[in-house]
Amino acid sequence: MTTGTPTAPRRRSPARTFLPLAVAAWLILEIWLLTVVADVAGGPALAALLAGGIVLGAVVIKRAGRRAFKNLANTFQQAQQGQQPTPQQPGQGNGLTMLAGLLLMLPGLLSDVAGLVLLLPPVRAWIGRRAARSLERKMASAPAGSFGDAFQQARIHQPDGKVVQGEVIREDRPGQQDGPDPAYRPPLAP
Repeated sequence: MTTGTPTAPRRRSPARTFLPLAVAAWLILEIWLLTVVADVAGGPALAALLAGGIVLGAVVIKRAGRRAFKNLANTFQQAQQGQQPTPQQPGQGNGLTMLAGLLLMLPGLLSDVAGLVLLLPPVRAWIGRRAARSLERKMASAPAGSFGDAFQQARIHQPDGKVVQGEVIREDRPGQQDGPDPAYRPPLAP
């Protein structure tokens, strides 16, 4: 039975092909570097290095979490005052900082170096811009009606003049007389 849909096999993306190989190579390299450092510096020095990475990663994640909560509270405060919240530039958020803390907490020297490099503001800004551009390209190429299309619609910050903000409450009851409603309550938000 044919349904009219094409039966050509879908091509697997290069990322899905090489990502497991890259993770395996990274793990092998991390273990090898740990053994080399343990031979050169000794076991206690390596343990102190790994413990320092865990503590530093925890401090970085804690600071990023506090900053994220502060930004959220400021956004809510601006919204309550009727102001438009200030948008953040790519790389100024806390996601990449938390990723840097997580990389610092992972046992291994390469992950520690990657976490320390990711803590540098220019590197964070560059990666944030690249990630934003990549996400924009993916969302623009998504077919209509897909999740990407819904995400794109949700990202529209300012209406194009066709949307009128307001609230309509209408209760039609038989025998209702014209005039002000004694049970009228104004909306909570302006």
